[in-house]
Amino acid sequence: MRGQNLGSALRFHEISNESTVEETQINFKDIGARLKAHRLGRNLSPEDLATRLNISRAALYRAEKGEIAKIDMLSAIAGELQVSLPSLLGVGIEYVDNALSFFERMRQIEEDCDQIIGLFSPISYLVTTDQYDTILKDVLEEGAQPDEHEDIARILEILKQRKRSFGQRRPLLASIIADADIRKFLREGLEGSAELTPEVHRQRRQMALREVRHIVEMLRSPDIGVQIGVAREPIPSTSFQIMRQAGRSILTISPFRLGHNPNTRIGVGLITSAPEALELHEGIAERLWNTALKGREAADHVEALIAHEGVKA
Repeated sequence: MRGQNLGSALRFHEISNESTVEETQINFKDIGARLKAHRLGRNLSPEDLATRLNISRAALYRAEKGEIAKIDMLSAIAGELQVSLPSLLGVGIEYVDNALSFFERMRQIEEDCDQIIGLFSPISYLVTTDQYDTILKDVLEEGAQPDEHEDIARILEILKQRKRSFGQRRPLLASIIADADIRKFLREGLEGSAELTPEVHRQRRQMALREVRHIVEMLRSPDIGVQIGVAREPIPSTSFQIMRQAGRSILTISPFRLGHNPNTRIGVGLITSAPEALELHEGIAERLWNTALKGREAADHVEALIAHEGVKA
């Protein structure tokens, strides 16, 4: 099973010159989506932003739908949202400096994608259990400042929308996870603060154990279109995801972290369709995938990790 090629699972392909040209075209629908994501990240309601821009709510609504007639309006919006005009246009690399905007952009891109290839730590949120969502709220709030709770509630809603959309659309997914991350997840559990009582810490380790056993179930009886590889070599410290849509691929690189010691506060996420960035990250993903454990062999390995690291009854 270790030699299974990622290309056979998800049709790994090189980026052609033709698709590169197509991806440099301005897509006004995408601009509107970015506008909305950055507005959410700045905690601005449509009414607030429209007032600041001295335009009607209807005009802003049309802009977020991609109906943008004037570059002056885009420049004004970029200024109010504290984002560069090239980033709003999607030229080169899109920089996203908060988790709320970043996860909203991921949701928007995933809605139209056919394939997802990702390196996640410790596991892909898209295939976690419903119980994971419940405990994630507590974990994110434990290390948060009082004024961050509203943002956390919005982030959680966006995450749930992503999971629902994934369940309904069922794009092909290749998820690479590291056995070192699984070990740490089992040892330390789901915690957002180091100040947990021993009993709560034990409960959180039980939650982590439940999610890891869910991984074992998926490895032994995989859902259609879901492939999981367990990497045993060193992996990058940042998560990334390659999403393929008709005619183009999009790379997202995330500094934001869910689960153990979460980070939704500080970082700059990157989103790009630049051919060189895609080619380099596809190369990383293909290398890790080709050497990863899969199927029954991976399930046996993860069960051995559970026996060694899992919380005891």
